[in-house]
Amino acid sequence: MKALTYHRYGTPDVLSWADVEQPVPGPHDVLLRVRAASLNQADLFMLHGSPRIARLAFGVGRPKATILGRDVAGVVEAIGSHVTRFRPGDEVFGEVEQRGFAEYVTAPAANLAPKPAGLSFADAATLPVAATTALQALRLAGIEAKAEPRAEAEPRAEAGTGPRAEAGTKGETGTEAGTGTEAGTGTGTGTSAGTGTGTGTGTGTGTGTGRTVLINGASGGVGTFAVQIARALGATVTGVCRTRNVDLVRELGAERVIDYTREDLAATTGRFDAIIDLAGSHSLAAMRRLLTPRGVYIAATGNGGPLLGPVPRLLGVFLGGPRLRVLAAKRDVGDLALLAGMVERGEVSPAIERTYPLSEARAALWHLEREHARGKIALSL
Repeated sequence: MKALTYHRYGTPDVLSWADVEQPVPGPHDVLLRVRAASLNQADLFMLHGSPRIARLAFGVGRPKATILGRDVAGVVEAIGSHVTRFRPGDEVFGEVEQRGFAEYVTAPAANLAPKPAGLSFADAATLPVAATTALQALRLAGIEAKAEPRAEAEPRAEAGTGPRAEAGTKGETGTEAGTGTEAGTGTGTGTSAGTGTGTGTGTGTGTGTGRTVLINGASGGVGTFAVQIARALGATVTGVCRTRNVDLVRELGAERVIDYTREDLAATTGRFDAIIDLAGSHSLAAMRRLLTPRGVYIAATGNGGPLLGPVPRLLGVFLGGPRLRVLAAKRDVGDLALLAGMVERGEVSPAIERTYPLSEARAALWHLEREHARGKIALSL
């Protein structure tokens, strides 16, 4: 099979489209024919081996993983002997442990969810990392959706059910940030974001009604989902982004948009019940001052340099008291089902800036690195 491989750290130019051995599913796994994937900033940090401290996990001298890609959607090709939830031909989506930028990938069946018929493969592939991160950040802030029925798990706990081991990312402001989120700007073609989500009122099918939420880094992959999910759960949303993305964030459902190139977020007079920080652009003290007396700050990122990445900022959050919290996003097939339902009902619309063929994934990663992303970048087969 073909896969996008790399054997040393570097820019997207170190990647090559190569023939590799097709994986064989274990007893609890499925073999998935990949139909779509999506990019996350964590892919770039894996590629670069950045921050340096992360190489203790990625591989000190050279990368342990040789194929990038966590977000996938596709068709079940074969199943392991103990798999009962899926059959060959089923359409599924979920997060894999790297190796997603390939024609085929194996994954524990417990990590995958059925893809609704009305959801495209590309749309489904944008959900596993970015949308679940947004959903879980809001949940940590006390803004929750009504849970979908949990899919029956296979009789084995899948690897990686704990917090994702994500490298830091670059936020909307260009600062080093934390857990697999991405923000920023960019131009390009592709599906417009926010159709049908920017007008009217939220559904109020959660605990967000009457709550005020600030999304810092609102135009990136996680941010575009966070704005829509918070609005769908009844919250009043303020988004922070740069000038070129103001209209997008407003269309996605933000009642107020702060253009950080023209207005200092730290000087705003607003106070918020929850701050979801996807950019890490201001000090923790400045963020704390923007909270209501019972408000909570969720750090989904952290400023950092090339050596330690987000560690210093996240340590500051840990030591900052109960109203400052660190998001440890994790795989959750129940969250995937919940999010798919929100997309089917029109409450959430994946903001895909551009879709590349998988064979052009190197160009897609250059796009992400040089221009950041206005929403998500998808790959198709």
